[in-house]
Amino acid sequence: MIDFIKPDEWCIIEEGFNPDRHEQCEALFALGNGKMGGRANFEERYSGKTLQGNYVAGVYYPDKTRVGWWKNGYPEYFAKVLNAADWAGIRVWVDSEEIDLHHVEVSDFKRTLNMHEGVLYRTFKAHLSNNKEIEVSVTRFLSIVDDECGAMEYTVKPLNFSGRIKVESHIDFDVVNNDSNYDEKFWKEVEKDVAPNQVYITAATKKLDFHVCSGMRWQVYVDQEKIAPDATTGERDKYASTMFNVAVTEGETFRFVKFATNVSSENYPKSQLITWARENLSKIRNKGYEKLLQEQKEAWAAKWAESDIIVEGDVKAQQAIRFNIFQLNQTYTGEDERLNIGPKGFTGEKYGGSTYWDTEAYCLPFYLSTADKHVAKQLLVYRYKQLDKAIENAEKLGFTGGAALYPMVTMNGEECHNEWEITFEEIHRNGAIAYAIHKYVSYTGDEKHLAEYGLEVLIGISRFWSQRITFSEKRSKYVMLGVTGPNEYENNIDNNFYTNYISNWCLKYTKEVAQKVAQSDADAYRKICEKTGFDIKETERWDNIVANMHFPYDEELGIYLQQENFLDKEIIPAARLPQEQRPINQHWSWDRILRSCYIKQADTLQGFYFFESDFTDEELAKHFDFYEPITVHESSLSPCVHAVQAAKLGRTEKAYEMYIRTARLDLDDYNSEVHEGLHITSMAGTWMAFVEGFGGMRVRDNQLHFNPTLPEHWKGYAFSIRFRDNVIRLHIDQAGVEMTNLSGEAITVSVRGKHHTLPKEDKVFIKA
Repeated sequence: MIDFIKPDEWCIIEEGFNPDRHEQCEALFALGNGKMGGRANFEERYSGKTLQGNYVAGVYYPDKTRVGWWKNGYPEYFAKVLNAADWAGIRVWVDSEEIDLHHVEVSDFKRTLNMHEGVLYRTFKAHLSNNKEIEVSVTRFLSIVDDECGAMEYTVKPLNFSGRIKVESHIDFDVVNNDSNYDEKFWKEVEKDVAPNQVYITAATKKLDFHVCSGMRWQVYVDQEKIAPDATTGERDKYASTMFNVAVTEGETFRFVKFATNVSSENYPKSQLITWARENLSKIRNKGYEKLLQEQKEAWAAKWAESDIIVEGDVKAQQAIRFNIFQLNQTYTGEDERLNIGPKGFTGEKYGGSTYWDTEAYCLPFYLSTADKHVAKQLLVYRYKQLDKAIENAEKLGFTGGAALYPMVTMNGEECHNEWEITFEEIHRNGAIAYAIHKYVSYTGDEKHLAEYGLEVLIGISRFWSQRITFSEKRSKYVMLGVTGPNEYENNIDNNFYTNYISNWCLKYTKEVAQKVAQSDADAYRKICEKTGFDIKETERWDNIVANMHFPYDEELGIYLQQENFLDKEIIPAARLPQEQRPINQHWSWDRILRSCYIKQADTLQGFYFFESDFTDEELAKHFDFYEPITVHESSLSPCVHAVQAAKLGRTEKAYEMYIRTARLDLDDYNSEVHEGLHITSMAGTWMAFVEGFGGMRVRDNQLHFNPTLPEHWKGYAFSIRFRDNVIRLHIDQAGVEMTNLSGEAITVSVRGKHHTLPKEDKVFIKA
């Protein structure tokens, strides 16, 4: 764990520069706006250890899969998000000495990510080798108003001398990925346009031919006076810059403002990229830096009005939940159905920047409750438009008749994960996609979605389950062989409880939806049947599977087993693991992990989370008490589920422990890996832990239900929920629950089992 981030309700603050934690901070202070993003690399040159990272949404590279023994159906490539042009970079010299924090003496260093504004600030003093001292202030942001643009302001004040400042401002496409083989580079230059105060470079990926144009323009001020210094240009392959010198006197402030844009062939014709880049830069330059910054602050204030959560009496908890919400809003906006949510967002390269089942299982609830329904719907449309690819993926594995297996990892619908036990065995991801359809319709009431998109996807998924499930003559039951559940510390096991349960649920739900669509929209149902070849008779086998599925169960303990023969393992609580061996995935061999009882993340309990109405609280308690003590929570997706369930069981102290672990996973770097990037998708789990855990929010029978609990040391908390046409604000403290209907018509809401009518634009108070 780390403990250098200063507690603050609205800001992430680092005081004092420590090169050993620089890569961690590059991730923690990262910026994004849905279209592009990047790590908090220093603007000026830094020759110390750094992970350069700027990313453009939707642009990736299909790196060739390398395996020692090729297997039929194996993915042909591993997709990776590409490090794109460094647009914010400058080099700064003071009287011929370059500012490089790896070499100069640094004092009064402070880096602040203001989450309310969506702006990154940095200040420091540098003591140069010639005894000259300067004060530097840097501001940077990625606009969420003009979402293909960013801006930065770099100021230098000589404190004890007068002299000259030289600046070189560049666009650099000559970059590598951290995971490149032999420093392989993935971009080739297509076109350049270079002038003394502006630069445009268009580059193309060496595969798939994505084109991106990055451009920049700049302005210079001394104190408040705008000046136009004579500038020269410099060029090399995939790189161009402009350079100038300015004379400054002691106490004067030199101010450099840089405007930048990234436009891609995903949104514009390749031949017009520079034209559109010019258009973007002219637009934001005409606005001016101050107006652009003010618009950014106002737009973020509006986002917070929708999605903020307030914690009273616990600054670290408050800081953590806002950090998670901030990163989620930076990563995905729902404006483009071709985009999804990568586990690292715009903060690093790990996991290739691809889409996992995390989106459906963890991210969807956040966007359902904090944004207009079209934002969450776009995530479902993304999968619908990749249904053909999911069918192709299944066909490669020998499935037929329109059976669909959605990929574990994807950019465009094709499977691109290169680990056998994940690619072929972690098939529960199909169930998460079906569950997301159910969740969306239940939450929004948008049943038209089922005829428009949902039923086709469900049919494909259920056909896969029907073929993947095997009938065991010995058991006279249906079984699921050779799978990996959510707990990836078990591979190639039989009858994983969660996988068996969610596949069974999928078959039941698909039949229900088919019958519903047939009754509500006969014409749409007929077209779906014609398109997919679906016949309701197909569900007769599904019914048989549902009635006869095998679930491993131990009568003595009264629990479902995570998988067949799980109790053959030696059950030793994780609390007995020596701290120096944690996390075990960084200290143990894979063989030792597989033979141990230790669980990476909620697995059987994941099933209890999704389908909690199928089980009693007594059953949940029994399973929680068995599985949580042997769960090492080495997946970022684990603590949030346990937090929700602990709260449901009334174990508020345990719920708080799990909430803090998920909420501050990155801020405190629990798993010693934040330098690789943040855990964006588990941040949505943090929201779940808060709203579904402490807030006890559920949707049942088309109605909102709340069963709130209050951690002992909190004074209170508040959050807003967008539900159908209403926005409901809740404030919970020791006195009770205050609900306010901020918009929409009168609505009935259940609190602790009692129904309350909440009038339009009015409030109701329920005593504790």
